[in-house]
Amino acid sequence: MNRLELMLLPILLALAVPTGAQSAGEKLYRLGQLALTAESIEVTRSTTLPELAKLGFIEGRNLVLDERPGDRASMPGLARSLVLGKPDAIIAIGIDAIRATSEATGTIPLIAFGPDLVQAGLAASLARPGGNVTGVQIFAAEMDGKRLDILREAVPSARRIAALLLRSAADANETEMRAVAAKTGIELLVFEADGPGDYPAAFAAMREAGAQALIIHANPVFYRDTATLAGLALRAGLPTVCEWADMAKSGCLLGYGPSRLELRRRLAHQVARIFQGATPGDLPIEQPTKFEMVINLNTAKALGITVPVALLARVDEVIE
Repeated sequence: MNRLELMLLPILLALAVPTGAQSAGEKLYRLGQLALTAESIEVTRSTTLPELAKLGFIEGRNLVLDERPGDRASMPGLARSLVLGKPDAIIAIGIDAIRATSEATGTIPLIAFGPDLVQAGLAASLARPGGNVTGVQIFAAEMDGKRLDILREAVPSARRIAALLLRSAADANETEMRAVAAKTGIELLVFEADGPGDYPAAFAAMREAGAQALIIHANPVFYRDTATLAGLALRAGLPTVCEWADMAKSGCLLGYGPSRLELRRRLAHQVARIFQGATPGDLPIEQPTKFEMVINLNTAKALGITVPVALLARVDEVIE
């Protein structure tokens, strides 16, 4: 090898290493994820992983994501298979995924995204959850009660309001909505569904019962099926309030809830802290601080509804 070749050798070796490749001696972190829908995992890829990259954990370099979407019945098996892969942490989206992961492992850190973990019996307290659990809670039950109140404000003539609930995760949400309905003189009509196969019959039952408006229970399955549910509601003449603000863009009259993207970014910070050695049981469960409301005036027009000016003044975005 001549002198020129010796001089060029370090440069050639550097160029031979792929961009983003794991550095020698750098730990490879394994992150599992369990969710009811592929859409939930896509949000992790589009929102949580970029935030993790800013914190130094980059997929393809020092991070591997093991994704497991599935329906409610498959959750226990998928959770067990994730645990067998010995990840450094697991993100679980929704109460079914959270419970299945909690039952599958009491040692691997679990970062939950879903309803009140204390109320669900999975954490000792928000400040010090204990065990292997921490996460972000979205006030699912409380928010459904608030959504019912907002829907009543948007459609003050509606006295018989339907609630479409997912069978697997409806108890706390129904309790909260019934409490709000009792205080405001609303007759709450509850209908349940597990997925698309149940929707036509549920909406037919709503029409037969004389429902005048609809609240769609907060859960990943109904979020995935927003466009389908909004279309069925429109054909049934039902003004609808949905879980996340962006669901109004898919046809719901109203979308109201915490900032989903902000909460998903917060998951990344909890994952990073666990990768850095923090104990999940000592990490406080985070709660939303930013809420968003979007109204779809195209849907209102199609339903023949005039939205009260006072409500319009409070929304973050109007679709027209």
